[in-house]
Amino acid sequence: MHEYTSTVRVWGLSCPGFPEEVSRARRWTRDILHGSPLADDAELIVSELSANAILHTASGNERGSFHLAVAVSAQVVAVSVTDDGGTGTAPKAEHQDHDAEGGRGLGMVSTLAHRLVVHDSEAGHTVTAELFTNGHTC
Repeated sequence: MHEYTSTVRVWGLSCPGFPEEVSRARRWTRDILHGSPLADDAELIVSELSANAILHTASGNERGSFHLAVAVSAQVVAVSVTDDGGTGTAPKAEHQDHDAEGGRGLGMVSTLAHRLVVHDSEAGHTVTAELFTNGHTC
C-alpha cells in the first residue's frame, strides 16, 4: 500500500432502489476488489444484500434507496448494505429446508462471510459481511 494512504480504504455508493441497481452495485464492488482473491465472494454478497434491501424494505419503494460501503484493509474486506427500513424486524439468517423457494439468501451470505453483523436503527438496517484475508493484501 502506498505510504500516503491509510491502512484502511473505504468506498461508498448510494443507489436508487431499482432492481437494475443490484448489477451496478455488483460491478462497482468487482472494480474496487479487482485482483483480490475475495472479489467473487464479496460480489455475490453485495448482490444478495442489495437485492434483499430492494425486495424486503422501503428501499424498493418509489423514492427508496440503499447504500453500499466497501472497506478494505490487509486483514479484512467488509461489505455493508444499508436499507431504508420500513419493516418491523431486522434481517436474520434462517435455515430453510431444501424445498423452500425463498429465504436462503442471508443464510448463504453468513456461510460465505467469516462474520455477519446486523445493525438496526431508526433509519434502517445495515448488514455487514466481513471476509478475512488470511494475511493476503487486497
